Amino acid sequence: MAIGILGLFGLAAPAQSQQSLSGSNRAAATVTFTLDFPHSNPEHYSIAVDESGHARYECSGDVAQDSEPQTYQAEFDLTESSRGKIFAWAKQAQFFSGNVDSKNGKLAFTGAKVLSYQDGQRSYTARYNYSNLGPVKELTVFFQDLATTLEYGHRLAYDQRYEKLALDADLKQMESQARNGELRETQSVAPVLQEIVEDASLLNGVRARAKELLESAASGSATNRH
Repeated sequence: MAIGILGLFGLAAPAQSQQSLSGSNRAAATVTFTLDFPHSNPEHYSIAVDESGHARYECSGDVAQDSEPQTYQAEFDLTESSRGKIFAWAKQAQFFSGNVDSKNGKLAFTGAKVLSYQDGQRSYTARYNYSNLGPVKELTVFFQDLATTLEYGHRLAYDQRYEKLALDADLKQMESQARNGELRETQSVAPVLQEIVEDASLLNGVRARAKELLESAASGSATNRH
């Protein structure tokens, strides 16, 4: 059973998501990043961001070593800074209307990546393993860091429900990656952290770690690499 941060949403192909992400007849401009990487965890995920900064995340994989494969979905809002960067990079990359792959067959496979852009007038999709284009590299790093953050939300929600003893180790690891600037938009998992802080059945040390991460997210200190 999927566990959501802010609730579940119906799955849709990237080209269809523009309709549900917009509250008007005009299709909202949407940038979507998708990664498929067999034998990694998660093996598949996608993040769709509309022009208002509202985002949707969907992944499939194993949340824990002994858990069954599941689909996890979440909705959240990006900061204005990140929203602006995403659409600026998309514009610099000509909305992915051309080839973005480096075509370097000697590079290791790091997952099948897709960047797509849709609005009321344009619909472009670019597939790649690695890109030499600056804005595409920026988008790739951003979305992969964001997915790492969201996977912490996924795992922490699972831990709180099924594996409370794993919470401390996962929160420590999250703290470390936040300090190293490897997470983005930590406020996207704030609801999960808040639930841990308020859970009186948990150890005080665990709740304190969650509170520190929550305060860091609120201050924006764990939001971006740069």
